[in-house]
Amino acid sequence: MWERPREQRVLLPRGLRFDVLIIGAGPAGLCLAAQLAQFPDIRIALAEQKRDRLKVGQADGIQCRSIEIFEAFGFSERVLREAYWVNETVFWKPVRTGGESGITRGGRTRDVPEGVSEFPHVILNQARIHDFWLDTMARGPRGEVPYYGRGLVGLKREGEGVEATFEVREDEGNGAGEVRREMVRAKYVVGCDGARSAVRSSLGLALEGDSANQMWGVMDIICKTTFPDIRYKCVIQSDQGNIVIIPREGGYLVRLYIELGNMEPGTRVRDLDITKEDLIKKAQGIFLPFSLDVKDVFWWSVYEIGQRLCPQFDDSKIDGSKDPRIFIMGDACHTHSPKAGQGMNVSMQDGYNMGWKMASVLRGLAHPDLLRTYSTERYAIAKELIDFDRQLIKMYGRRAKESDSSDGVDPKEFQRYFTKALMYTSGVGYSYPSSSITAEPLSAPYQHLATGFPVGERFHSHPVVRLHDAKPIQLAQTVRADGRWRIFLFNDGSLPFVRQDQAQMNGDTTRSPFLETCDYLLTSPSSPLNKYRYPCPLSDGQTNGHSHPSAPIDSTIEVLAVLQQPHDELHSLLLESGASLPEVLTPPKGVHGLMNVHNVFCDEKPYYNIWGATMEWRSIYEARGVSKDEGVVVVVRPDGYVSAVLPLGVKGGRCEGLEEFFGGFMLG
Repeated sequence: MWERPREQRVLLPRGLRFDVLIIGAGPAGLCLAAQLAQFPDIRIALAEQKRDRLKVGQADGIQCRSIEIFEAFGFSERVLREAYWVNETVFWKPVRTGGESGITRGGRTRDVPEGVSEFPHVILNQARIHDFWLDTMARGPRGEVPYYGRGLVGLKREGEGVEATFEVREDEGNGAGEVRREMVRAKYVVGCDGARSAVRSSLGLALEGDSANQMWGVMDIICKTTFPDIRYKCVIQSDQGNIVIIPREGGYLVRLYIELGNMEPGTRVRDLDITKEDLIKKAQGIFLPFSLDVKDVFWWSVYEIGQRLCPQFDDSKIDGSKDPRIFIMGDACHTHSPKAGQGMNVSMQDGYNMGWKMASVLRGLAHPDLLRTYSTERYAIAKELIDFDRQLIKMYGRRAKESDSSDGVDPKEFQRYFTKALMYTSGVGYSYPSSSITAEPLSAPYQHLATGFPVGERFHSHPVVRLHDAKPIQLAQTVRADGRWRIFLFNDGSLPFVRQDQAQMNGDTTRSPFLETCDYLLTSPSSPLNKYRYPCPLSDGQTNGHSHPSAPIDSTIEVLAVLQQPHDELHSLLLESGASLPEVLTPPKGVHGLMNVHNVFCDEKPYYNIWGATMEWRSIYEARGVSKDEGVVVVVRPDGYVSAVLPLGVKGGRCEGLEEFFGGFMLG
């Protein structure tokens, strides 16, 4: 049996079976493993060819959306504390004075558009991000760690599973040790093993695309310079070439991406004799008239620009089977330039997309068809990203236009394009296509009730105030990486309870659509909360049956509410009337049945500024286009994307569209 030391090399007993075998401990594999490690009833193995964890990474840009994901896992604050924050992007353009060419500042823009996210775009070494994922895995209920030093040499489907064969070299990195083989069986295999993926090759698939025939150099340096914006992200266009400046964490380290020109078709970077001194000389020419004195180069490389995409992300079309068993993600299925800072980010989002789906299927909550949505959703995103990246590289690789009649790109046009593209580079400009879990047709008649929560887009956060303690909360941060769905109820202006004193006096027993919805969710046997409860774990690690009535009502789907009334007004009314909030909003928690006081929020200005890249507070109803008169039901996936927008109220004993939606993929 595989043991848990960091570099474990004990022989694996033949025939050991896992639920999920993840191959490759890069950003995609670690995110997926960290998600699955949160479930004690799922057995995973993460195999990595390298002999130890990543010590120094090449990627460093972290999008707003990625930090939102880190927040769901609970380590965003650690990243923000260590990282360099990219607050502005400064554009420099060529200038010609007295026959000499140089550069001058052409403009600047905020790096994260106002209101896009409560988090910034930051820079932090990829190795540190890996460390945070590894820590999240280890802190899970099974204490998972990767199995290092294992190279995949064989992969084949067998019945209802997959068999993988690994080679393990028994040496200390000198290549002289004995090689042995291990065989592992798993229900599912996910290849996160990079652009030269052995998993992808075993499926007979290849990355398709071509090179842009552009060559760039990259250096991490410390320097003395007269250039005034060295601690800003900069895009420099000059007559000598182009540079992108990325300040790094720590206060002094800087990364330079340096355009080296076009390559002859068929030429490869490895065949060219390029040195770090060549990169320094090229950069110094682009920086003129400013000086650049490079004191040390900590890492450098030269690479060729290319965009490539695998035609499919699973094996469902290869052997004719209905249900896929082998998946690929990250660089194994899409590669692109580093200019837009997408690689590590999109790879992690691949893993986050897959994690909750795999957990739902393995735990018997969802039909295996759910796994097919991974390929359809992430392929569409990867294709869109590569198209965007190809256009961006064309802009980066062209000289600045000297006149209206000359070739090149107008610096003002370049700045406009870059600013327009910020929604993509922040990671929030994507939308998933209609599917069983993206209910566009079902939601179409009701999307006007919440125009700021479009179906298919990520659930846009907004500051609210928690009722029970007046704490400022970013609403989307309530969506934790625990595999649960969320149903957000935005009330219609009515009180979120029945005033018993007035009801008894007037004999009025009518209930608002908001209260009808709450009652239905709690008490109806057909309510998704009751129909899809996950069984409680027993002391021996087993479960006590599917959809067990003793399981917590929020074990699979959690209900949260946003109310229009201020928190102090509600507290006064509750005390005066002797009423209480609907139980579905305050369900009992734990063995002692303590009241959950964390799921009800008020639409009012918080005491503290927590609204991120927005200069002033606005009502969530106004900012997100939520109807104050009718309210709305917003269904949010475990990975934070909007699945459905539906009306409040009950007709014929059912909430409009809710049972139909969950019944399309859940197993009751």
